[in-house]
Order: sequence, then structure tokens, then C-alpha cells
Amino acid sequence: MCGIVGYIGKRDVAPLLLEGLQRLEYRGYDSAGIVIAGKSGGLKAVKAKGRVRELEARVPKRFAGTTGIAHTRWATHGAPSDENAHPHLDTEGKVAVVHNGIVDNASELRAKLEADGVVFASETDSEVITHLIARSQAVSLEEKVREALKIVEGTYGIAVMHADFPDRIVAARNGSPVVLGIGEKEMFVASDVAALISHTRQVVTLDDGEMATLKADDFRTYTTSGTRTTATPETVEWEAASYDMGGHDTYMHKEICEQPEAVDRVLRGRIDDKFSTVHLGGLNLDAREARGIRRVKILGCGTSYHAGMIGASLIEGLARIPADSEPASEFRYRNPVVDPDTLYIAVSQSGETYDVLAAVQELKRKGARVLGVVNVVGSAIARETDGGVYVHAGPEVCVVSTKCFTNTVVAFALLALHLGRIRDLSVADGKRIIEGLRALPEQIQEILTQEEDIKKLAADYAEAKSMMFIGRVRGYPVALEASLKLKEISYIHAEAYPASELKHGPLALIEPAMPTVAIVPDDSLLEKNRAAMEEIKARSGRILAVAHREQEKADHTILVPKNEDELDPILMGIPLQLLAYHTALALGRDIDKPRNLAKSVTVE
Repeated sequence: MCGIVGYIGKRDVAPLLLEGLQRLEYRGYDSAGIVIAGKSGGLKAVKAKGRVRELEARVPKRFAGTTGIAHTRWATHGAPSDENAHPHLDTEGKVAVVHNGIVDNASELRAKLEADGVVFASETDSEVITHLIARSQAVSLEEKVREALKIVEGTYGIAVMHADFPDRIVAARNGSPVVLGIGEKEMFVASDVAALISHTRQVVTLDDGEMATLKADDFRTYTTSGTRTTATPETVEWEAASYDMGGHDTYMHKEICEQPEAVDRVLRGRIDDKFSTVHLGGLNLDAREARGIRRVKILGCGTSYHAGMIGASLIEGLARIPADSEPASEFRYRNPVVDPDTLYIAVSQSGETYDVLAAVQELKRKGARVLGVVNVVGSAIARETDGGVYVHAGPEVCVVSTKCFTNTVVAFALLALHLGRIRDLSVADGKRIIEGLRALPEQIQEILTQEEDIKKLAADYAEAKSMMFIGRVRGYPVALEASLKLKEISYIHAEAYPASELKHGPLALIEPAMPTVAIVPDDSLLEKNRAAMEEIKARSGRILAVAHREQEKADHTILVPKNEDELDPILMGIPLQLLAYHTALALGRDIDKPRNLAKSVTVE
């Protein structure tokens, strides 16, 4: 959520910042703003409710400067408006702040500041940071920011400019990502490498409790208490072209179509045919430690939670270790028992999801072993965990996740195979799973060739006001994820249930106007799933089946190639991504930027 981009150097800053904001649009936002240090001194700001293009239209032709910061806001405190958009300036217009996160004690700080005569221009929590910095009597900008942050409670990723210190930008992080871009006599700051990648691939990621000072020809990092830290730039593996649409109409369509290549990438170099297992060097978990695991707990939110459910099934089935998945947002609030023999796995596409990160920090505090399954190298969760698996899906720009979900499930299959072969999984079963994994890219491509047929089905089902998704055991997480995808981008109400639960309540909803999507793999539960469809047809319900063979009880069947039973959920989710996509397209939705949602949820 929200996006920060800043620049200090010799180039005209406004076009750079606007380009950076456009690169961050996928994160989700409702207003945008920009502030620069004018060549004649002082700060000049422009803000606008709506899209970056509306901000760009407001920027005057004479808006020259070489230092500036900009922001896209996703509303938390205060409705979307020009006044609530960032950057926030103090009363004298000397201090400008862009802020991602939430100030938990904003009400208390605001009351104190207003009692001292400060007049606020917005309803936001973020503006208190600006006034605290402006009122500081410290000599340096760094110390002014440090003093302000000492009394701020909550999460933040900030960038600060001050008219009296035009040669620098000060940034700080606590729970919300901040990345520095290191250029040739120019420096960048952003909340996401996407804003920097077309200008530099050398980056430094700030840790929680860390600050940075950026000047045109130098940067330094230090803690909020003032202690210098050592920061070595890393090279980002993704290129600017990875963030382009590549001839597709939307990022979502591009990312669905990239899945064969993405799955091949997560498998590449990891399969060990000699021992019918896989190499996962980043786990930092030796065989003796792996054999000591008595339980696996997977924590994620939204799509990552669903991927974790499939991952838990894979780990139980292949490694025979009890495993389950739980929403990270709930986990830390129920005072969970943290068992030293339990392996905890944190799942996050961005690696910055606040609820997941907070759960990781709580688990680490209690001495638990925590692994990460993330897409972004060097992200907060990747750094905070004891080890893990990168899913190598590549940049995912659309707010809703497709290829990252698929790659995350494949990464769990690799982890399950690895743990299984250390324990009791036979060589023959190891070979069987490896063959199934290798078949996935081609099978996904085969599913994608059915897009035109799925598009026609979507046009038919787009008329529905509500839809039901059902599946049993391995099929249930697929139903949950498909239901979520439809809700996210089409805004059609959708519910997912275990097929076995239909008769325990949800059957009351079945009628001709309520279509049901049934996940029907050709496995030991085939007849059970067919019985569920019989129940629906007996009540005049329409059925769309996703299956390995034609289903007589279904009105329509999308055929999916058969893999190993354990890996079938990976394939059965692909056509339902296309169904959601084309349903939303038929309804004229903004597919890449669905309403009210953000790509990276870095607040609670």
C-alpha cells in the first residue's frame, strides 16, 4: 500500500518522480502528490485526489528542481482528498514528509500539537510527523527527524525534505519498506524497487530502526539512536522490462501467461535426480534438524494463506508431518503456544506484509525456528527469518496474485519433497513427484490454450450476482483461491465451501441464479464430488466443473491435464484465474487496480 519515491541529483526531478509514481501505481492508491526544492529556494508542492495522471496534469510547466519526494496514498486516516494526499508540509512550508504506515498514537500527538497552536491542514495521522520535525530545535535535519520518531508509535517508512537543508533527503524505516537506489552522482529513495529499476539496479534496503541520509554524491545509514551502520549495495536481479506489459492489455493477463516460464524458473537448478530429491540451500536446516520437526505451521494472508493450505497438504502427504495453515493476521492475537519442535513458515509475495512480518517477529522473540517463502529477495521477511525458499516468480504488478500464487505452491511442493526424502518418502515416490513437477510448465501452457473457450464461459457467468465454489480436501483451497480472485477483480460476491459441507447449510443458497464452480479432480474422492454435484442439480443449480474428464452432471466442464494427485491443485487453479479475469473484463472492471485493494499490505 502507498508508494514513496524520491530523488536528489542533477536531473530535472519532476519527470523522474512522476515516472516513479506510475511504476508504483500497482500497489493501490487513491491520491498522489509531489514536492520539490525549487531552484530559487523553498519547497513547492502539488497534490491531487485520484490517479497519477491527474496529478501530472496539475504540475505547472515551470516546476524545476533537482531534489524532490513524491507519494501515492491509500487512505487510512481521512478520506481520499487533495488535502489528505501526501506530501504533508508544516505551517511555514519548510518541512515536507511522505509517509507509509500508521501512527498509532496520532490522536494523542495531534491533541498536544493543537494545544500548542499548530493548525493541521489534513485529517491524516501522517501530518503529525511533519509538525514534530518542524518544531524540533535540533541543529541537523537528521537529529530533527530522530527526535520526532522517538515519540511516534506505530509503523513508518518516511522520506523528509527541509528547505533549510536543500542538499539532502532523510529517510527512515520501521515496519514499512524503504529502499535506497545508488546511482552515479545521484541517489533515489523508494518504497519498492519498481520505482528505481529503470535508473539503477544497485540498492540498499533499510532495516527496521534504520535511517539514511541521501546527498547527490553520497549516502550514509545509521540507527535511530545515531549509531552508524554498514550498508553494502546489492544488485537487483529484475530488469525494467519485467515491469512492462509486454504487449498484453493488462498486467494480470501478462502474469497469467507467464506462469509456464515462472514455474520452470522456480524448479531450475533445484532438482536432484541422483537422490530423487531437491536442493534448497537457503533453508539453513540440516537433515538432523529436519527429522526433529514434529509439526509445521504455515502463516500467510489472503492468497498466501491459500497457498499455505495447499502447502500444508503437500507436507502432510509427502513428509508425513502434521501441518496446517493459518491467517497470520489472527495468529499473534490468540496467544498461540509456540512449540520448539514446530517449524513455522511465513508466506508473503512481497516479503513485507505487515501481519506476516509481525507474526515472524513474535515467533522469533519466543525462540521459534521460522522459514520464509517469499518472492522478493532481500525483503523484510527474507531477512528476519532463519532461512527459506525464494519463489522466483519475477515482478508481479497486478494487485491480485496469479503467478506468484502458483510459484509459491510449487515451492511448497519442493519443500515437501525435500522433507519427505529426509524422512520416509521412497525413492520411487520422489521420482514420481519430480516427473510431475517437470511436467507442470507444459501442462500449464496446455491450459492457457483454452483461453477463448473460458472467455465464452465467463461472458455467460458474468451475469451472476453471486457464485459458489466447492472442493474437497486438496480441492478446497483451490476453491477458496478461485473465489477470492473472482471477488477481487469482478466484484461478484463469491463463497467457497468444502463440498462435504453443502448439506450442512450452504445448500440453502442453491438456485438457478447461483452458479457453482466445482473442483473435481480424478482422484479417490471423485465419486464424493460427483455426489455433491448431484445435490446441486437436484435443486436446479448450474454447475461449472474443473475436472480431468467431462462431468455429466455439470453444465460446462473445463478440462485440465492430469498430474500426480498431490500436484493437481496447482493446475486446477489456472483456468479459474482466466475465468475471473474474463468475467471482470466482461463487466468492464479496472482489473490491475481493483477498488479498495492494495498490492503490498504494509499496515495492520
